[in-house]
Amino acid sequence: MSEAEARFAVLRQSADPATVAAVERLVREGVDEQLNRINVFVFAARHGLDEERVIAAFLHAARLGLFEMSWNVLCPGCSGVLDANATLKTVRQAEYSCALCAAGYETTLDELIEVTFTVNPRTRRIAAHDPGQLPIWDYYKQIFWGSGIALPEEGFDALIDEITIDSEQLAPGEKAVLAIQLPPEFVIVFEPVTHAAQFIDVKGEPTRERQNFSMVFNNLRAPTGTMEMRPGPLRIGLENKTDARALPTVWIAGDKLHDLLGHRRPFLTAKRLLTNQTFRDIYRTDAMDVDQRLKITSLTFLFTDLRGSTDLYERVGDLAAYDLVKAHFRVLGEIVASETGAVVKTIGDAVMATFATPDRAVAAALKMREGMRVLNGERKRDDLLLKIGIHEGPCLAVMLNDRQDYFGQTVNIASRVQSLSDARSILVTTPVIENAQTSKLLETAGLKCEAHRAALRGVTDEVSIYAIP
Repeated sequence: MSEAEARFAVLRQSADPATVAAVERLVREGVDEQLNRINVFVFAARHGLDEERVIAAFLHAARLGLFEMSWNVLCPGCSGVLDANATLKTVRQAEYSCALCAAGYETTLDELIEVTFTVNPRTRRIAAHDPGQLPIWDYYKQIFWGSGIALPEEGFDALIDEITIDSEQLAPGEKAVLAIQLPPEFVIVFEPVTHAAQFIDVKGEPTRERQNFSMVFNNLRAPTGTMEMRPGPLRIGLENKTDARALPTVWIAGDKLHDLLGHRRPFLTAKRLLTNQTFRDIYRTDAMDVDQRLKITSLTFLFTDLRGSTDLYERVGDLAAYDLVKAHFRVLGEIVASETGAVVKTIGDAVMATFATPDRAVAAALKMREGMRVLNGERKRDDLLLKIGIHEGPCLAVMLNDRQDYFGQTVNIASRVQSLSDARSILVTTPVIENAQTSKLLETAGLKCEAHRAALRGVTDEVSIYAIP
C-alpha cells in the first residue's frame, strides 16, 4: 500500500465514505487543473454531495497531509489573489491593494479571504506545484484568479485573444520590447506575478509618430498610474528585476474584459470555515495567533442557557444533573453542526455558537427548543428549559485562552439578549429579523414575532427585541 493509499484508508474512518471515494477518484483520475485550489462548493455540486460533508472531508484530508490548505486574500473587483497563505496566521496586513482594479480593501474574513485545497505533491505532483513553468493563461487561471471567478469553460481562448493586444514572458533579469498598435480604447499593461499595472487612456487624433514608455518589475508592488496617449504605434520597454518569471500582458479594458471578470460563483470563505464545527474540532488551537485581530463584517451569535439549573442540581443531585447537562450539550452541539454552525465554547450550562447567516441561527434555535421538548419527554419531566438569544453584526476573530474566539459589542449584545429570555420565546434583534431568509423561514413555519424595546447592560440606547413564540 502506498503512502497516499494508507492515508485515504485513515480518511475513510473519519469522513463520509461517498465523499472520500469522490476525492480519491479525483486524485487518481482528475486533470492537473482540477486538483489545484479546489473550490469545495463546485466539487460538491459536480458530484451531487452534501457541502458540509465535503468541507469536513477536505479538512480531514488536509490534516492527514493529502491536501494543502490555502488562505487566499482576494480582490473583490477582479477576483485576483492578492496574497496566498498556508495558514490564517500569516494574514497580517490590515489592508490590501489591487493594481489591476486601482483600489484598496480592508482585510475581512467575510468575502475577501477564500480557503481552497490543493493536492499535496507527496500525494500527486501537478503542474501548479511549479507555477513558474505554467503557460501564461494557465498561470492566470490557476494562480492569479481565485476559485470564485466563473471563467467560461468554452470559448476562453477566443475571448482572451479578443481582449489581449500582446503578452510576453520575461525570465529573471531579462529585458524585452513590445511594439504594438494602440487602439482608441482604454488599455491596461498588467503583470500578474508582481501585481504591477499601468493604465493608458488612449484618446485624441491618431498619430504615426512612435510613442514610448517603460516598465520595470521588482519585488515592490508598483503603484497604479494612468498616462494619456494617442492611437498609434507604441513601444513598451520591459525589464524584470525580480527573481521570478514575469508575465506582462497588454489588455483592452473594455466591456469584454469586464464581462470576463464579472461572473462569480460561491466559494468557501474564511468566515464560513471558522463557523464550521469540524474545523473548530480539528484546528482548535492552530487557527490564529494570539496577537491577531481579524475583522468580520457580519457574523450571527446564538447564546443559550438552562433556566433554573441551580434548582435542578439541588433536586436531582450533582451526578444526575451533570449527566442531564451533558445530554443537553450533545443535543445542542448536533443541532448547531446540522445548521452549518459551530459551538465556540460552553460556559457553565450555557452555549455560545456562531453561524454565517442569521437564518441558520434561527433554524438552529427552533430545533433546539424542540430538542429540549424531546429530552424532557424522555424523562417525563419539564424542567430542562432553554433560554435563547440571537444577534448579528460585526466582530473581531481573536485567540482567547488558547481557543479561537470572538470579541466585540455584537457578542455582548447577543449575550444580553439571551439573558432577557424566559425560555418560552426565542429572542432576536432587528438585524436577525430583517434578514430575508429569516423572514421566509418564520413565514413558512407560521410564526409571528412580537416586538418590544429593552435596555441592555453596557448598551447606551434601547434595543428592539423580537420574541419568536
